[in-house]
Amino acid sequence: MAEGTSGRRRFSDKWGKHELDVLAVLSSAFPQWLTSRQIAQRVKAYADSYGELADQAAKAAFAKQFQRDRAKLAAMGIAIESRQPEYSSKSEGQDFASYRLQLGDEPRVRLCFKPEDMPVLAAANYLARSMSMSSESEQQQDNSRVSRTAPRVPQTPIPGLGLDSIAPGLGTQAIPDALVKVIDSRRFAATIDVDGEHINVAYTDSDDLATYVLEHPGAAIVSPQEAVDAFHRRLKAAEKLQPIEEYEKNANSQKDDSDDTVIDDSEPTNGHARKQSFQTGSEVDRRLRLMLFLSAHLGEEFTLEELADRFIGKSKTPEEQKKSVNVIRKDINTLTTVSDDGEMAGSQFFDIDWSLLDAEGIVSATNSLGLERLAGISPQYLSMLTASVSYLAHSPLLPNEQREQAENLYRRLHQHVKPGQTPWLSLTGYELEPHNFNIVKRAIDSDALLDMQYTDGAGSTRRRLVKPVKIYVDEGIYNVALWTDVAKAAPEDKQDIVLKNAAINKANGKPRTWQVLHIARIEQAKIVEPTCKLEIPDMPLSELRKWSFDNGTATSFITDAKDMSFIKNLPDATVEPCGKGEKVNLIVSSDSWFVAFCIAHARHLVAVGPETLRTMIIARAQRELSVVQRTED
Repeated sequence: MAEGTSGRRRFSDKWGKHELDVLAVLSSAFPQWLTSRQIAQRVKAYADSYGELADQAAKAAFAKQFQRDRAKLAAMGIAIESRQPEYSSKSEGQDFASYRLQLGDEPRVRLCFKPEDMPVLAAANYLARSMSMSSESEQQQDNSRVSRTAPRVPQTPIPGLGLDSIAPGLGTQAIPDALVKVIDSRRFAATIDVDGEHINVAYTDSDDLATYVLEHPGAAIVSPQEAVDAFHRRLKAAEKLQPIEEYEKNANSQKDDSDDTVIDDSEPTNGHARKQSFQTGSEVDRRLRLMLFLSAHLGEEFTLEELADRFIGKSKTPEEQKKSVNVIRKDINTLTTVSDDGEMAGSQFFDIDWSLLDAEGIVSATNSLGLERLAGISPQYLSMLTASVSYLAHSPLLPNEQREQAENLYRRLHQHVKPGQTPWLSLTGYELEPHNFNIVKRAIDSDALLDMQYTDGAGSTRRRLVKPVKIYVDEGIYNVALWTDVAKAAPEDKQDIVLKNAAINKANGKPRTWQVLHIARIEQAKIVEPTCKLEIPDMPLSELRKWSFDNGTATSFITDAKDMSFIKNLPDATVEPCGKGEKVNLIVSSDSWFVAFCIAHARHLVAVGPETLRTMIIARAQRELSVVQRTED
């Protein structure tokens, strides 16, 4: 192993990584374009291995290694753009492509973040990077369209790594497992127009996306075209649903399954996997974050311990801290390496005050080869990050204390986004909570009463004092189970709004002390401290649901699907054989929800009942088809 004149070994020789060398060369040359040959000559590791690229084997080996390094940088948010150079007679034909850093036309935004922002910021960054669509795929022509079954995670993501330069320690934050699971299960993204607003929606499969569209009247899929086509197929299938009575009379008849044999809407099983979480701990990732941080803070002083805490994580023991400090010291050496012939190697990013570092363990860097251009957040990514923070502040995916912090962070980020530039986004099944959700949740958490004004099923406005007990979601709607027998714990001035004459439960002849209400129907609510603790019996969720179904509709559908997983979340559904398929019976409290469900899953269904709802399903499908047709025309 060759040693440099300073006694430090060359990074590319020791670790076998070229990404940092490539980055330094392209950054120092920006805005100049460099050809493949120029890059190979200037990056020491390439030059050692491939020389002047005199033969085809060397060219192929270089191209393979360089594209691998380029993809690694792109996956971490540093994109390298390419172009085909003009013909040159000196190149004996077509020259290599040329490359430079993709920095965009607008300067990066640099903000100050607080330590308490880090958990929320890490979660929002994870969501934003997952929602970011590849600009490359969006610009493709129709004849090179990306398949709907391709992972939605971009191959060339919107640069976001620069966020680490102004939010050190972001990569060491733990993201809630529940959030990661929800985001990772929604592998695809589509742009939906809802009343003129474009929303980026992440979804699990085409059934899931169709359900979302149908539950939002006036919504239409804008892109990608594959999602539009899949939705169109479901509408056509819904038109063909048979009356359930007719199917049962002809249970042994052969169904027409030509559509299912021609079109396979199943989700990919060929190994397309979601990219690894951005919160990685590899050496190259950590050095890139450290490199960008130092680029954004040239001339400032940081102790090795402080850098270790920010880029490796808080140490639990002195031994761990010593180890982390040594790792950071090693990284500093890596980023300031010189070659054995005294010339600058690709990875020599900084000049370091070595005497200060050796005497006091303090890092102060200068001369970043222009890498400060990468420090901070691009305006485009800041918009998506702001939208992600807003979504997390108003969805049930974060703990309450983090949601409050997310709301605070959103207000600060929003000031730096141009009006109208914050995109709307949503995850199917996790829409924003309805108005007054938070106060209902606080009442439950604090074991308090709730003075609420709400709209009943007949449209009348009522006021009542209740004890909220549980929140749950059915048929895409947030519900709260309320205990109404609260007279004992109600303050004197609230006794007049306590329910005095409860209806009788026909099943057991006792007063009905539970009320189930859509939270969206609560117009106003105030928390009321009880005068004593109420003893409320535990009520299973299956029993609570029955309160919603007192005036529900008995429905059935017949499916011939081999995979019955699409019914796993239907509450209290019963299944029985019917001819060559399965008959599913359930009670629904919302006819509109059942209509949307049947259309979204029409490729699995052959018959639906009752006839009144089948008629509604066909009418809704035909109306949606007419909208699609007008759009195409």
